[in-house]
Amino acid sequence: MNTIRLKLLAAIAVLGFAGLFAQNNVQPYFTVEQLPDLIKCLPAPPAFDSPEFANDMMRYAWGKQQRTDSIRAEMAKRDAVWSFEALLAELSVPFGLNISREDTPEIWELMETSLVTTDAMRVAPKAYYHRQRPFERFNDKMLTDEEDDLRGEGSYPSGHTMRGWTASLLLAEINPSAAEAIYARGWIYCENRVIAGAHWQSDIDVTRVAASIAFAALHTSPAFLDQMKKAQAEYRKLSGK
Repeated sequence: MNTIRLKLLAAIAVLGFAGLFAQNNVQPYFTVEQLPDLIKCLPAPPAFDSPEFANDMMRYAWGKQQRTDSIRAEMAKRDAVWSFEALLAELSVPFGLNISREDTPEIWELMETSLVTTDAMRVAPKAYYHRQRPFERFNDKMLTDEEDDLRGEGSYPSGHTMRGWTASLLLAEINPSAAEAIYARGWIYCENRVIAGAHWQSDIDVTRVAASIAFAALHTSPAFLDQMKKAQAEYRKLSGK
């Protein structure tokens, strides 16, 4: 890659991170420059003539078929809402406590700061690969009416999956007794992006790995580790466990 493009991608990543910071008004655990570079960590998206992309095509057809299930379709629509409140409302059910700024301030602070920090990691690879989304490739209608917001933004990696799987890992660390239920719901949350038509299956698969990389990076922050202890103590106090 030439030097100009490298500088452009770095600028995009910094601007994306600054936008996340401004929107949420929190101090992240790391700057984007301090986090692992997913372009260097992960493979490129599958080529259109590869077996992996053939699987993407089959999974896209599977996702469209899943829309005929009204319960799953409504869940996919809820999971498409891009906010911490919407995500944590869904994961609160398997977690066992209502997660909110008011009800669980220590858990909320951990989740918000962690997700603001790790969300920034997806910005540069999205710009670098600029992968066409499924609904764009087929000029198709999405389940969730997100076409105008997502068109041209890039499919690889998946922002929802990065956020959803990282959140699942964090909540399972706070409440290990509910880990299986949290992971199961988190898996569906990520998979619902295929059903919505927003992402290819390979986007989802690689982003779960990206989220694991992000999760590991968070554990090198003393501030994160301190807040995790506070979140765990708050959970024990509120749950009586």
